[in-house]
Amino acid sequence: MPILSIIRSRRAVVLLTASLFSHLCFLLSPIISSAQSSLPQQITVEQAVQEAIEKNLNLLAERYNVAIADARIITARLRPNPVLTVNGFLPDHSIFHSGTSPYSEVVHVDVPFERGGKREYRTQVAENARGVARLQLLDTVRTLTLDVQNAAVDVLLAKANVALAQENLQAFKDIVTVNTNRVRAGDLAQVELERTRLAALQFQNDVQQSESNLRIARNKLQTLVGRTQRSPLFDVIGELQRPKQTVTVEGIREQAVRARPDLLALRRDQARSAADLRLQIAQGVVDYTIGAEIAPQQGNIATGNQFGISFSVPLPLFNRNQGEIERARQEQEQIAAKVRALEADIENDVQNAYQQYTTAQALLQRIETEMLDQSREVRNTIEYSYRRGQSSFVEFLDAQRAFNDTRQSYNNAQADYARSLYLIDAVSGKAINQ
Repeated sequence: MPILSIIRSRRAVVLLTASLFSHLCFLLSPIISSAQSSLPQQITVEQAVQEAIEKNLNLLAERYNVAIADARIITARLRPNPVLTVNGFLPDHSIFHSGTSPYSEVVHVDVPFERGGKREYRTQVAENARGVARLQLLDTVRTLTLDVQNAAVDVLLAKANVALAQENLQAFKDIVTVNTNRVRAGDLAQVELERTRLAALQFQNDVQQSESNLRIARNKLQTLVGRTQRSPLFDVIGELQRPKQTVTVEGIREQAVRARPDLLALRRDQARSAADLRLQIAQGVVDYTIGAEIAPQQGNIATGNQFGISFSVPLPLFNRNQGEIERARQEQEQIAAKVRALEADIENDVQNAYQQYTTAQALLQRIETEMLDQSREVRNTIEYSYRRGQSSFVEFLDAQRAFNDTRQSYNNAQADYARSLYLIDAVSGKAINQ
């Protein structure tokens, strides 16, 4: 009986524990789900670019320019409306009773006729303006893509810097632990322990600063991709360094001249300006209006209808649209100058992008092959000697800082190399033609 009662009591405890655990899980489920929902979403650089193209607020506003241009095409294709005029005339009472003049109503219709191909040229201007709007939208996409890519690189760089700072902090925490034991054993002076603790605090400050830079970089990217500050947090994943590519300045230049949307937009604007000049010349051609009317007449003696036809044309004695024709000619010259200026800017952009690429590639290769492993080996050797009491703290701190500077330079070189390749894609227009 005692054994049976013990078993029953244990079963009761187990059941009670299970019930309490399930109840606790039920109470904590909203907190757990909320914590899970606040976990960063992982996206790649390419996914960030695609989300920005779909949701960036400035780009969404820019898209309306294309719709506005489409509406202007509809307006340009419309023909002028005919004009309907209805008049009624009531003669004086004394004249009416004399029988000399009846009542009179007049219905008059005027139909304007445009000459000189105005409607055709208006349509050409509007269609070319729509092409300009579309190319300008693509150029906005090009610049936005570069901004998002650079912001994503900033996030990846900040993450690498946080990892480096945490690694350095952990290394010095280990040294503090070792020195604490050495002080207790009488093998190390107290002042040496305080110096290591101070160095650890400095590295802790580096960790906080790196984490702050990471939050700022994420906030910037979050705005670019069209998310609000209330949106769930997200994180960028992927490699900081892009695969090495073979790039030539001639290839960048040829691609830019062929595919840069801002240059294509200016060239399309030249076509629009040429159509506008033809339109303004056509506006100097006078239009005429043909009208027809019917005037039913009735009085106290006789009734009848009066028919008429009219023709009107303005006399171009003073205004032959000279000002707008000259304005269109000057606008053509202005756009041609803008094209030449942009071509010069593109050439400069190509040279600068290629220079940035070659410099970043050479620096990255030098750090990878000549500096990174050597600095790590020196740090590890000095640390080993310091733990054994064979090196001074100053020597170890110098080796640690040299390693930290080399790793920091390596992270920056990886980021600069990735930025240089993204810049080449943007300068050449390749980013929107992939």
